[in-house]
Amino acid sequence: MVEIAVGLGVVFSLLFTEFFGVAAGGIVVPGYIALQMNDYYQLLGTLIVASLTFLALRGASQFMFIFGRRRMVMAILIGFILGYASRQLVLHHFLEVDIRLQAIGYIIPGLIANWMERQGYFRTIAGVLIAACAVRLLLMIITGGEIIANV
Repeated sequence: MVEIAVGLGVVFSLLFTEFFGVAAGGIVVPGYIALQMNDYYQLLGTLIVASLTFLALRGASQFMFIFGRRRMVMAILIGFILGYASRQLVLHHFLEVDIRLQAIGYIIPGLIANWMERQGYFRTIAGVLIAACAVRLLLMIITGGEIIANV
């Protein structure tokens, strides 16, 4: 299932870049987001971690030159650290509901933040969400709805 989702994510990411000029947060991001679309807290956690990573990059760019490969590495590193912290620190029992705002994967928030820096915050979020929804829909068609039971 993961292989199909990531493969479809790569295809949709390429199509979005070619037809609309909008990158969907990196080539593997839509596939992984599509697999976790039933867990709203994890989606929110990923968005929060990516946003904090984006803000950290913006703050660091005031003091040093961050571009190209350096920006990519810093985005992934900061996203990795904040994603790890989201798994360790953000666990609340609120009104008897277990809420875990943890990020999806370890490099996904950094990839999203890198594209936020390159093409803008809202454009990247819109591209990621639309591409992930398209991947999820096609994945459900291909598997006959099996994705709902497995995830």
